[in-house]
Amino acid sequence: MTQLTTAFLGVAHIHTPGFIGTLNKRANEIRVKAVHDHQEERGRRRAGEMPGAQFVADPQDIFDDPEITSVVICAETVRHRDLVTRAARAGKHLFVEKPLGLGAEDSRAMADAIRAAGVTFQTGFAMRSGGVSRFITREVQAGHLGRITRVRYSNCHQAALAGWFDTEWRWLTDPKLAGGGAFLDLGAHVLDQIVHIFPKTEGEVTHVAASLGNRGGRYGTQIDEYGTGLLTFASGASAVLEASWIDPQLRSPLEVFGTEGQIQVKDGGLFYYSQHVEGMDGKTPVTGLSPQAPHAFDQFWDALLGRELPVPLVPVEEAAQGSALMERLYHAAGRSTTTGLE
Repeated sequence: MTQLTTAFLGVAHIHTPGFIGTLNKRANEIRVKAVHDHQEERGRRRAGEMPGAQFVADPQDIFDDPEITSVVICAETVRHRDLVTRAARAGKHLFVEKPLGLGAEDSRAMADAIRAAGVTFQTGFAMRSGGVSRFITREVQAGHLGRITRVRYSNCHQAALAGWFDTEWRWLTDPKLAGGGAFLDLGAHVLDQIVHIFPKTEGEVTHVAASLGNRGGRYGTQIDEYGTGLLTFASGASAVLEASWIDPQLRSPLEVFGTEGQIQVKDGGLFYYSQHVEGMDGKTPVTGLSPQAPHAFDQFWDALLGRELPVPLVPVEEAAQGSALMERLYHAAGRSTTTGLE
């Protein structure tokens, strides 16, 4: 059986433990040889959670190791550019935790380096793997909703209310390290859906507006705890995205409206009305959606192992476009993606 050899470049992200668990379950296929992190204690601790993994103080040791063919980058977002571009130049395939970068300039530099190196890229946009996303993508791009008029996506949970970032994940609330707050963290998933599904029929985003807020203050007053963005496409269609760390319950309502159909996801069901699809009356939940595909992280390894994927990997161009649009939204709200200050 083919076995891949990989390494971690940074283990700061809150999803790192989950990724370690996945790799340990797939240890017969994937060996983690090395772990680097600029915080030695953290790096050594995470290396100790993976049999055979060794902490390395200098990431160049990973870049120079021909046995290591891929890297997992879970460093603070501000460190992505250096690690990604060096890894790409070294010919390593890359899984980079989202978001790709702080904005347009650094994300473009990373995308250019990855494309020039010809390496495989993937990032952690998990919504693409869901049956709902795949259904909406197919129906919108088939024209079954007519001309798209309005889109609304929400992605909200209670992280700041419940203190999810109180310990080693607190850097996620520092815009100088993370690039932003809740609107970036959760809004990036929503924005990825918009970037992935709608430009093919609606054209490029021509205008943006946004409003960000802080009402809880658990992590200070300079970080956004919630926000709303508005995107306008060349076609005239508009998309609203909402994200929050201070909603008491997890919620992710979704609506897509067109001149000849509409989709609403609510209360765990997808309701679809279309003038072009028999039986879609919008009154009863749609059944028979595509099953949940493996997580984006699993699909990265499946791609490297040469397996057929149910959902394509995230193109680095789309990841970079999402980071660029997020930067525009923060600027529209009067905040910087690197300081969080107005």
